[in-house]
Amino acid sequence: MSGTSPTLRRALTDAGAFSALLLPEHALRGYQLPAARAIAASVLGKEGRQFALVFSRQAGKDETLAQLLAFLLVRHARKGGSIVVAAPTFRPQAALSRGRLLERLRGSPVLAPLVTTSDGYAVNVGRASARFLSAGRSANARGQTADLLLVANEAQDIAPNTWDAVFDPMAASTNATTLFLGTVWSRQTLLARQMRFLREREADDGAQRVWLVPWERVAAELPVYGARVRARMEQLGPSHPFIRTEYCLEELDGDGGLFPPHRLAQMQGDHPRRHRAEAGKRYALLLDVAGEEEAGTGPEAFDNAARRDSTALTVVEVITGGGRPVYHVVDRRAWTGTRHTALHATLVDLARNVWKASWIVVDATGVGAGLTSFLSETLGRSGTQVLPFVFTGASKSALGWDFLGLIDSGRFKEYRDDAAQATAAGETTRIFRQQLAATTYEVLRGPGNQLRWSVPLSAGHDDLVISAALTAVLDGLELRPRIAVGT
Repeated sequence: MSGTSPTLRRALTDAGAFSALLLPEHALRGYQLPAARAIAASVLGKEGRQFALVFSRQAGKDETLAQLLAFLLVRHARKGGSIVVAAPTFRPQAALSRGRLLERLRGSPVLAPLVTTSDGYAVNVGRASARFLSAGRSANARGQTADLLLVANEAQDIAPNTWDAVFDPMAASTNATTLFLGTVWSRQTLLARQMRFLREREADDGAQRVWLVPWERVAAELPVYGARVRARMEQLGPSHPFIRTEYCLEELDGDGGLFPPHRLAQMQGDHPRRHRAEAGKRYALLLDVAGEEEAGTGPEAFDNAARRDSTALTVVEVITGGGRPVYHVVDRRAWTGTRHTALHATLVDLARNVWKASWIVVDATGVGAGLTSFLSETLGRSGTQVLPFVFTGASKSALGWDFLGLIDSGRFKEYRDDAAQATAAGETTRIFRQQLAATTYEVLRGPGNQLRWSVPLSAGHDDLVISAALTAVLDGLELRPRIAVGT
């Protein structure tokens, strides 16, 4: 590039020098530089290698990508070249990546005059361009070519067959370097597949292709980041799925169902089961509501897997003071086929007289809406707070994640195991444990990592599990008792 300044010439010798000299306010940290340099070397040497880059949450993955793209575009401004960056969606994901690149280029007085945009999705520096595309299933991205770098950003949310059919061929004829970035959630994702392949290549020739930067590595260079992660771990527990995937960079697969043995062990407490309130303690009732048309009542109603769900009740003691609330399950019950008018009277008696409940969380979805309304009108006058919960795909996902957080942080504990007792209460405990063991899950592709979880219809019900999970609704409340202060 004729007339290139000495600063720009020095910056173009190395991706790290480029960041330090031209983008000093956003200079890459030590843990970001090795991967950026290795990827840039493959592009400049026309080596056509593949890489996977996985950083702990909010540790600078997208910043690393933006500065790598800026370096390559400026380096190839005179002779030209093309980069393709694919994301699961154009808005917001690809557009955000494009916006960050533009901010870095235009934020440098040296680079800003070189930058143009085109077509609503391309960023150009001289004759070099980076195109930001959607990799959604319905996106039409065929016909593009990447001769410098092909990128799959948030690759865990890109369908492998879409990548293979539409995007991978963009680098085939040019032998372009390929980069996969994202979060390791499941072995079934495009990112996980490529990481397994690249680790096999690493074992063959010893050349690093997979760059993992867990939270401890970031914290060693950025102590405030470490403090933030430790606070999250204290809140959710070190084995919470978000902690394991987003910060420790572990895959979730291999645990079996949603409640594997280690999680069941974490749930188990040593307090006894109760059948009524104890003085000075506070309780909440958690109700999963079913329809009225089913025959039968009590635990025997669960034996027929073809039946619809029963109405299930979990009773928890809410323990506050000395940190975040702890929830001790003290009882559970179930009704099948009971008319809601009769059930209403039973629940009012349980809330007012048996448990003197401070809260009742009610499944207000569908047929539960009417029962919720009746309970609100009746119990609201006696000081019990009625909390409706409407199930949708998103709300059930959030409930599932939050419930796992309670379990894994040790704040949800079951009563002493009585499943072996030949009583109705022991039978309900046994059924609850069966439902836990049968609960399956899937983390869906796409923003939010939505959790789909249930007991398959062929395996029975999940009503007792859903009822227990409603404990997580309480965790969003101010649960400490109010103390009146006189004047």
